[in-house]
Amino acid sequence: MALALEGIRVLDLSRLLPGPYCSMILADLGAEVIKIEEPNWGDPTRWTPPRAKHTGIAFLMLNRNKKSVTLNLKQPQGVDVFRRLAQRADVILEGFRPGVVDQLGIGYEEIKRLNPRIIYCSLSGYGQDGPYSHRSGHDLNYIALAGALGLTADERGRPVIPATQLADLGGAMAATIAILAALLARERLGRGQYIDVALLDAALSLLPVAAASVFAGRSLPVGGRFGLNGLFPFYYVYETKDGRYLAVAPLEPKFWQNLCRALGRPDLSEKQFAQGEERRALFDELRRLFLTKSLNEWREILDRADVCCEPVLSLEEALHHPQIKYRQVVAEMPHADEGKVKLLTLPFKLSETPATIRTPAPRLGQHTETILRELGYTDKQIRDLNKAGVTKAKGGSVRHLLTKVLLKIVGE
Repeated sequence: MALALEGIRVLDLSRLLPGPYCSMILADLGAEVIKIEEPNWGDPTRWTPPRAKHTGIAFLMLNRNKKSVTLNLKQPQGVDVFRRLAQRADVILEGFRPGVVDQLGIGYEEIKRLNPRIIYCSLSGYGQDGPYSHRSGHDLNYIALAGALGLTADERGRPVIPATQLADLGGAMAATIAILAALLARERLGRGQYIDVALLDAALSLLPVAAASVFAGRSLPVGGRFGLNGLFPFYYVYETKDGRYLAVAPLEPKFWQNLCRALGRPDLSEKQFAQGEERRALFDELRRLFLTKSLNEWREILDRADVCCEPVLSLEEALHHPQIKYRQVVAEMPHADEGKVKLLTLPFKLSETPATIRTPAPRLGQHTETILRELGYTDKQIRDLNKAGVTKAKGGSVRHLLTKVLLKIVGE
């Protein structure tokens, strides 16, 4: 079976979520992704709970289809190995703070001299330049600064932390798109290029409608309601008699009219865009109506009425939903250490070059010796690199002890 990115080699220096999610997409599409990991610990998601049997479940999800090479980039021999790898690579992905790769001697300008066709993508919190470029942060910080967190609120008006990492995943998607665009451009230009992705920028890019409202002169206070963020009764979440919830979204007038008829209140059809007190009264009436029946009763009624309405499911319920099962969104793969592992597939279907999950997440350093031999290293040279701590950890027992202590601290 043909794979869209077959023949493309990616060196992935990133850890945790944003970079690995980007390279996961590239790997599923057929790229050879070589995950460069520090010999002592590797990617922290390897040991961060919750875990399957031995490995963090996030690592298993994000690192399928990848190869693992352990390399100490603080040693000159490690830098030399990386440079030799870079000469044969198409893409480099890194997630360090700005300037770190230059200090290590593996920054874009250095690698570009060795391989002018390299596509070098840097993922950072605030970007490679600007007054915040060297500031530390995580997803929550980025969505706060981008104004995204301020657009959510609970009943008391307090910002609500989203259930997923918007900036991290938005940045990963942006990096993926940029890398694919750069690969296509390379076919025309004959050379690679540098990509600067800021997770802050990515978070802001996910707010086109809200930003357009601000550009138009509208004020959006922290925790305030606007547009499709809880301002309108026809785009809202309502509680049912049994304590469950319905996501009701009859945005178009025809669907709103269908809803009003299904509720036995056709007289409400003219009040879809009611303002002020009339809107508050409409909210109150809809809340009252939805509390008169259970979730399943409403589903049966509204499914027949052709209304944009779905139940609010738990993730466990969603993963067993017949539509999600039919779309094969969940895949299962055997893993040598973990048994059968369930994974989410990519959210699109390609008719000629489908994305596939071919191999499970690798053990730490599983492919180091194989890759070194491909680069021309002899068995003696490989042993010397191991002894010098370039490709293998020193003091493994200490590492094991520290891991156990950390796991106890975080509650596993």
